[in-house]
Amino acid sequence: MLQYFLPNEYVKSVLDITPDELKQKGIKGIITDLDNTLVEWDRPAATPQLIKWFAEMKKHGIQIVIVSNNNENRVRAFAAPLEIPFIFAARKPMVRAFRQALREMNLKKEEAVVIGDQLLTDILGGNRLGMHTILVVPVAQTDGFWTRFNRKIERKLLEMMKRKGMVYWEE
Repeated sequence: MLQYFLPNEYVKSVLDITPDELKQKGIKGIITDLDNTLVEWDRPAATPQLIKWFAEMKKHGIQIVIVSNNNENRVRAFAAPLEIPFIFAARKPMVRAFRQALREMNLKKEEAVVIGDQLLTDILGGNRLGMHTILVVPVAQTDGFWTRFNRKIERKLLEMMKRKGMVYWEE
């Protein structure tokens, strides 16, 4: 059961993920969370570094869809200026939104990765569908109410995974 919460990879930031690494794995698309994965949950727009990262992915033919549990206004305000497709109110870890993102990119699950900062939503959802998952360190130290609750559960899950030798990265 713990394997459903275990990401395939762990990186400090989405900016550490390169198009070359993805292409070597046969990846053609990214399904990414928004809040605390790409930017702080209370930051309305992309940073210059993130805009450059999006452009680099696009230049290498890697598609991106933002899949967020947040509301339409929040996700649209962030994604529309960047011309990035998005799915709001995704209800992660349910797999419907992940499947919708794959259809939108016209990709198979083996051709896309799921990137997110939460084990209980992003990683669990991607793993339930059998996708490659990448956990990132949250970009903000603060969280909304439900995310704070999730983080407590995540800490317990990580402790259990460490005891069982499943976690290979340092925090």
